Amino acid sequence: MHEFSIALSIIDIAEEIATKEKADQIQSIDIEIGALSGVVLDALKFALKITVEGTILGETQINFFPISGKAVCNDCNLRFETSDLLAICPGCGGGTLEIIDGKQLRVKSLTV
Repeated sequence: MHEFSIALSIIDIAEEIATKEKADQIQSIDIEIGALSGVVLDALKFALKITVEGTILGETQINFFPISGKAVCNDCNLRFETSDLLAICPGCGGGTLEIIDGKQLRVKSLTV
């Protein structure tokens, strides 16, 4: 389960920013998670619950913002939502797609 290493990376990012800002505490952290990121949201929540104890994120409000997967068909230019990296265009049936949103996993913001 790679969500534990992701949770540890989120803690590292928070600690780095807190040090830079000379903050003792982080009030909230906002995390964007794309539907096509390969991360299981419930597993990440569980991993963070366990790993934040005793860290700067121990008392922090953690907010998750899901991002829908979006693609554009290179054959007919149709833009559509998808939850599958290997989707087929619902317009023309083509399989030459470009994923344009939903692969990200990032710390969007945090409040110190």
